[in-house]
Amino acid sequence: MKRNQSSVILLILSILITACVDLSPTSVPATPPPSAMSDGFTPIELGAGYGFKGGWIEIYFTNPASPLAPQRTGGIDGPLAEAIDSARLTVDVAIYSLSLNSIRDALLRAHDRGVRVRIVMESDNLDRSDPQRLKDAGIPFLGDRREGLMHNKFVVIDGSEVWVGGMNYTDSGAYEDNNVMLRIRSVKMAENYTREFEEMFVDDRFGDNILAETPNPRVTIDGTPVDTYFSPDDGVQFILVDILSEAQESIYFMAFSFTADPLGDAIRARAREGVTVAGVMDEEQVQSNQGTEFDPFRQAGLEVYKDGNAGQMHHKIIIVDEGIVIVGSYNFTNSAESRNDENLLVIYHDGIASLFMDEFRRIFGESE
Repeated sequence: MKRNQSSVILLILSILITACVDLSPTSVPATPPPSAMSDGFTPIELGAGYGFKGGWIEIYFTNPASPLAPQRTGGIDGPLAEAIDSARLTVDVAIYSLSLNSIRDALLRAHDRGVRVRIVMESDNLDRSDPQRLKDAGIPFLGDRREGLMHNKFVVIDGSEVWVGGMNYTDSGAYEDNNVMLRIRSVKMAENYTREFEEMFVDDRFGDNILAETPNPRVTIDGTPVDTYFSPDDGVQFILVDILSEAQESIYFMAFSFTADPLGDAIRARAREGVTVAGVMDEEQVQSNQGTEFDPFRQAGLEVYKDGNAGQMHHKIIIVDEGIVIVGSYNFTNSAESRNDENLLVIYHDGIASLFMDEFRRIFGESE
């Protein structure tokens, strides 16, 4: 009897000890304390999104789970519309698609007060109502008129700041999908994006009819190195393979579409050497893409999951060693590498990386 009682006691103790230990298989690091997350950054209040401000950069993430998201209000399009409203001289816009009334109306107001507004857009989306309204108001448009996509999403204001990221300027992009948008105040960065814009708008060069002539490939802003790449101009895939191959501790990624074998191979190679790898991919793209890297990642035993958002997990983001952020319009595909007009930034900053890690944790926590 005593022996049975002892066994029961040992069993209960074992259960209690196990309950106190985190046995979760995930290798995603725990959320750091607020002081570590907010170091150098202050929150920007948004009803349907997350915003952070730190010196030369503002970072905005959508929040499809917000109660305000179905009302199409309080999103990250608001700050961009306000910036356009503050423009005094010029607004250059390169966008894949447009249906956000906030951005449409801000561009109309800028045009009406004499600001020079120019727009480059994917031709397949030019016949929609909002672009037509802007064209009817006299704002000059140029479509790419080619099979590849004009897939950029950036705005240059007054030659002094750039808004850039992965978000299409659509209702779903701002309120249903997981997206990011960055505001970078830098004349040199603005020079980079203005040159790319004018390569399309003025020189009528799209896709592989390109000239690789970014004036400031690396810009150091308040001590932070930021590299700018355009595709197909700059051979982005080789650059990313080099960065991934040098990862020492971790690679975390959020990928709308991931079909580029060289990038997948580089990540799996680092995982075999002990680098922590975890990722989230858009479920619909996993199901529909030919040659998706999802299956090879899973077969390699990596913690890569499908997203849990009813909308699109639209990010194109990689975080290396929790200190390097890769972000832009560039999907990790061969089309992005060789056919589409794309842009990508590589930012070397621990504090910025920590904010992107917060977004990764939110999305990873909802993945399936």
